[in-house]
Amino acid sequence: MTDTPTPGDSPEEQRSAEYQERARKLFSGPVNFLLSAPELRFLPEPTVPEIAVAGRSNVGKSSLLNALTGRKSIARTSVTPGRTQELNYFDVGGGESGPVQFRLVDMPGYGFAKAPLAIVRKWRFLVNDYLRGRQVLKRTLLLIDARHGIKPVDHEIMEMLDTAAVSYRIVLTKADKIKASELEDVTARTLAEARKHSGAYPGISVTSSEKGMGIAELRGFVLESAEI
Repeated sequence: MTDTPTPGDSPEEQRSAEYQERARKLFSGPVNFLLSAPELRFLPEPTVPEIAVAGRSNVGKSSLLNALTGRKSIARTSVTPGRTQELNYFDVGGGESGPVQFRLVDMPGYGFAKAPLAIVRKWRFLVNDYLRGRQVLKRTLLLIDARHGIKPVDHEIMEMLDTAAVSYRIVLTKADKIKASELEDVTARTLAEARKHSGAYPGISVTSSEKGMGIAELRGFVLESAEI
């Protein structure tokens, strides 16, 4: 259920509710796959804000993108064989509803087991160059599986984001898959770790794509991030 502002809400709560409602309407309109970019030269012109989505393989990126956009298979394009090591772009807005408001960028998953060194090297060059050089990149959502918490490979990505001076928010996924007490513990540990990193947003999002938990709030945050 989407929050709506009420007279008793604090200014922050009213602002959050307003963004959630605007984001709900925006995502209910056109959201379309634009292109896949295996190299930086294939990126679209940097004319609109971009929000990137990063995470380990099997962290639930596709499910989260589907939940955010209210589609069942919007992110299926990004997992087509041959596109796993590319930046996949999705236009949010456009068509009869007006111009494209911003773009979601589905980054290739990391932490893939037994991947050839050449593939890992290509991933690092592509992602690092994108993060360092994309001026329209407003924020990155860094997805962490709530069942496992932050792993060493996630620390590496956080350091990469810190070094590139990219603002990012940690998003716990699959929060419905663990007990409430375990979720409370991993949330506290993740928040404490986020506070140690210069690029990390001071808050985190706790979500379940399957149950819809935290999705409306995250939608609002994405829209707010795109407009900063």
